[in-house]
Amino acid sequence: MAEVFLRRLSRWQAEQQREAVADVYVEAYEGDAGAEYRDRQGFLRIFENTVQRPDFDMVVADAAGLVGCLYGYRAARTGEWWEGFRGVLPPEVEERTASGRVFILTELMVVPAYRRQGVSDRLRTLLLIRHATDLVVAVIKRDDDLGREVLRSWGWTKLGEFDPGAPGSTAPPRRGETEAPAPDGLVWEGWMRPAGTL
Repeated sequence: MAEVFLRRLSRWQAEQQREAVADVYVEAYEGDAGAEYRDRQGFLRIFENTVQRPDFDMVVADAAGLVGCLYGYRAARTGEWWEGFRGVLPPEVEERTASGRVFILTELMVVPAYRRQGVSDRLRTLLLIRHATDLVVAVIKRDDDLGREVLRSWGWTKLGEFDPGAPGSTAPPRRGETEAPAPDGLVWEGWMRPAGTL
């Protein structure tokens, strides 16, 4: 197996690599047979939007071709990202949001052949070194066992639940979501990185 090298991509480089990133998406999620085109096109629409977000940041894993990536952006200070959150946000989350200190991990993907080799840990370390003082949040589907396993292995804690199908929700699509907002009743879990850790 080829050695894995990590590199950070600028917004422009991410846009130039969009097809390769979409290839990783299709392979990493191994969707239903015949649905690859729809999934790929939906992913590309969301990726184009995400790349334009404030403070977009991305790292990729390369082994003679992309084998993984991790990216995200800074949440708006207005707090609209939290719409659809069930319950009451902790005061420190509201304070960090208002001060522009919340970074949203939008997507982590590693192709199956390179999983369980520390690639996701390396991607996380390189990406989050720039966000050492930020509250970092990731949102996964409730049934995303692999995503939950990764976040737990990083020492992250569950923050609460979201319902992106809620009326008026402006929260962005979450990990693994390629189409319009999820149907009512689909619950998402929000996870956060403990303060002072990568």
